[in-house]
Amino acid sequence: MIYFLKDLVLLGAYIKYFLFLRNEKKIPITNNFINIIIFIVAGWCLVQALNPSLGSPLVGLLGLKAYLFYVPLIWILPTIFETEEDFYKFLRTQFLLIFLTGIIGILQFYSPVSSPINAYAGDTNVQVATFGFGASSAVRVSGTFSYINSYSGYLFVCFGLLVPMLTLRQTKLWLWLSIGEFFLIIINSVMNGSRTVTLASVLFLLGYIGIRGISQPSNTLRWLFKFSLPVIVVAIVIGICFAPAIDQFSRRTTKNQDISERISGSLSEPLKFIKYKDLDGYGAGATHPGTPTLRRGLGLPAGEIIPVGFEGEMGRIVLELGPIGFILWYGMRISIAIALLLVFWKLKRPFLRQLALAASLIQLIWLNGQLVFHHTFSVYFWFLTSFIFLLPRLEQMANWQQQLYWWQLHVQSAHLPDSPDGESELP
Repeated sequence: MIYFLKDLVLLGAYIKYFLFLRNEKKIPITNNFINIIIFIVAGWCLVQALNPSLGSPLVGLLGLKAYLFYVPLIWILPTIFETEEDFYKFLRTQFLLIFLTGIIGILQFYSPVSSPINAYAGDTNVQVATFGFGASSAVRVSGTFSYINSYSGYLFVCFGLLVPMLTLRQTKLWLWLSIGEFFLIIINSVMNGSRTVTLASVLFLLGYIGIRGISQPSNTLRWLFKFSLPVIVVAIVIGICFAPAIDQFSRRTTKNQDISERISGSLSEPLKFIKYKDLDGYGAGATHPGTPTLRRGLGLPAGEIIPVGFEGEMGRIVLELGPIGFILWYGMRISIAIALLLVFWKLKRPFLRQLALAASLIQLIWLNGQLVFHHTFSVYFWFLTSFIFLLPRLEQMANWQQQLYWWQLHVQSAHLPDSPDGESELP
C-alpha cells in the first residue's frame, strides 16, 4: 500500500504543477536534446503499451507507469529549491532516514530467520534469503524495504550522494551524523549480501576520485585527506563490532564467484531475445512482476505467451519494447549520464559540481541494473536526472545573489551617501 501511496502523492503534485500552478512559477520545457529524446522514448513506450500481444491495454498502462511515471520530476524539482543551501538542507534531512533503515537492518542480521522483523512485505510464503553456510548462516537484510533488491538500490544511491556531503564544511553535529550515516550504509551493504552494491560502490569511488583528480588535482588531494577520517573511523568500528557480518560476506564472495558470468549473461540476453519478435516487442508491461496479479484480479486476457525465461532488465526491455525500443531506452540513459557529466564540467560551485559527478557515476555504474522494475531506484533515477536542470539553476541563483550583494556593497555605498539632514541624495 505504501508503494501505491507514494504514486498517489506524486500524482497530486503533478496535477497541481501542470494544471494549477501559475506559469511564471514554472520552468519552460525547452527543446534541448535530453527533453527531445525523453519524448521520443515516451512515444515509443506509448505505442508498445497498445501492443495487441498484451491482451489488454490495462497491462500497457501498468507498463507505462513503470517506464514514465516519474519522468515529470525532472521538470518539477528545479522549481522547488531556490538556493544551494535549500537543496543541501533537503539532502541532509533525507539522509537522516538512513538511521531508521540502517538500525533495523542490523537488528535483522542478528535476529533469527523466523523473526517477524525478517518477513518480506505482503508474502509470508517467500523463503527469507540468507548467506553464509550451515549454522552460521545469517539473514540478508532488507531494512524497511519490501525485499533485499529494493534495499540494495537505495543503499547505492545514498552511498553515492553521501560521499560529496562528507567533504562539506558542516557543524560538528552534522559532520558526525554524516559519518554515522556512512557507517550504516557500509555495514548494511555488507549485511545485505549484495555483491553488486559493493562492486558498484568501489567503482563509484574509483571513478569519483579519478575524474576529480583530472579536473582538480590539488583539491582532490585535500578531499582525500578529509574523506580519510570517516573512512578510518567506519573501518575500525566495523572491524571490531561487526566481524560476523564481514565474515559472512567474505564467504559469500569467495564461494560464489559467478558475478562475472551474471554480468555477461545479462548483457547478452538482449541479443538472444531479439529472435522471438524481430523488430516488435510483447508490449510495455509484458514482463512486469505485477502483471499476473493484475490479470487475475481484473479477469484480463492472458496475452501472448513469452516463450523464454527472463530475469535481467536488459533482456526484459528488449522483450517488451523490441530492439528499436531497447536502443532508444538505453540511448536515453547513456545520454542522460553524459549530460550530467557535462554539467559537472560546466559548473563552478564545488558542492554542485560534486553532486553532478555523483549523479552521473551512479547512473553509469547502474546501467546494467534494474530501473524500470525497481520501484526504489526508478524514483531516484529521475530525481538524479533532474540535476541536469536543477544544479545549473542553483548556481545561477547563487551568482545573482553574489552580484546583488556586490552591487549593494559597492554601488549603493558609493552613490547614495548619507546627507547632512539624514535623507538620501537620491532625487
